[in-house]
Amino acid sequence: MIQINENYLKLKASYLFSDIARRVAAYTAAHPNQPVIRLGIGDVTEPLPPVCIEALHAATDEMAQRSTFRGYGPEQGYAFLREAIAQHDYAARGCPIEADEIFVSDGAKCDCGNIQEIFAPTARLAIPDPVYPVYVDTNVMAGRTGANVDGRYPGITYLESTPANGYVPAIPAVGVDLIYLCFPNNPTGAVATRAQLAAWVEYARKHEAVLLFDSAYEAFIRDPAIPHSIYEIEGAREVAIEFRSFSKTAGFTGTRCAYTVVPKSLLARDAAGNRHALHGLWNRRHTTKFNGVAYPIQRAAAAIYSPAGREQTTALIDFYLANAKLIRDAMTRLGFACIGGDNAPYVWVNTGRDSWDFFDLLLNQAQVVCTPGAGFGRCGEGHVRISAFNSRENVEQALARIAAAL
Repeated sequence: MIQINENYLKLKASYLFSDIARRVAAYTAAHPNQPVIRLGIGDVTEPLPPVCIEALHAATDEMAQRSTFRGYGPEQGYAFLREAIAQHDYAARGCPIEADEIFVSDGAKCDCGNIQEIFAPTARLAIPDPVYPVYVDTNVMAGRTGANVDGRYPGITYLESTPANGYVPAIPAVGVDLIYLCFPNNPTGAVATRAQLAAWVEYARKHEAVLLFDSAYEAFIRDPAIPHSIYEIEGAREVAIEFRSFSKTAGFTGTRCAYTVVPKSLLARDAAGNRHALHGLWNRRHTTKFNGVAYPIQRAAAAIYSPAGREQTTALIDFYLANAKLIRDAMTRLGFACIGGDNAPYVWVNTGRDSWDFFDLLLNQAQVVCTPGAGFGRCGEGHVRISAFNSRENVEQALARIAAAL
């Protein structure tokens, strides 16, 4: 009988969001006449920007004509999109990123999970706590950790994000090889200053480590002093891979488009000490295991870089940020310490009690779904994440319900 990959058995019994779904389903089944407002999972609710819809229609019409029909496209992404990304997301901020260093994909989640394949199974990990579960779980699947013990895995250096450090973890005292960072952070909404990011780049250069920088929420940054990209930091091209997504920037959670930047100057060693460009390794992995994003979707993504597209996506982000401010202000008035909601769509609430108990309280007493912080790691205990992704009417109603319940 064929054997399974037993590393999968090391995973914790339930995945955070499936556990939330199970509890919500049980509640709604028992209370069918009490509508639930979901401020938990970070899915968007507003329609795609009009420029994206127009581009989708136009590209679909192209697919109906033999002269403009497209079959397989380049796995790395069409030049029109990669060049737009390079110009508007990087050159405009002084970042020396070339179009052929950009790899278009169907999601930052996929790329964050798949990137570990190009590194050795013995790579030493540093991962924040609390954290987006994909970073941890994919490395568990790959065999880089032992079995879970009291909610943590041996083989991972946990970068603790707590009220004491403003939820921005400190540089580790030990040497590691792969470092996962996410700013603006999911789940806390915290942002890192230029000086803090520069310290991480310096650490990576010193230890020949690689920073895996998830900036899926960079479009929410409104503070001009906060970097939008790790490549705004001098020397980052030699030590960092960056992940970006159109999911939150333009509402592409259902249409799926993202990209990863792997600079050609980023090198790592083999067992014999020889240096190799990670760009070539990722290109090989990407072209072997991925067939590319659909042409109409890439046309829709490129449309956000037009003047109208930038205006519409900014308005969309501003709408969600206004929701976030309402949430943070309301929870603060109720006496809770909060972070996030100003440069991120999430508000991280210090509840002062068990996070799953607080989740159940909001679900049962207010019919509002949040995300319990304990699901993001040990340091998430005592917190919940409230998402700004919903209609204004639902956010206002949810906050009224919460105030009445508390």
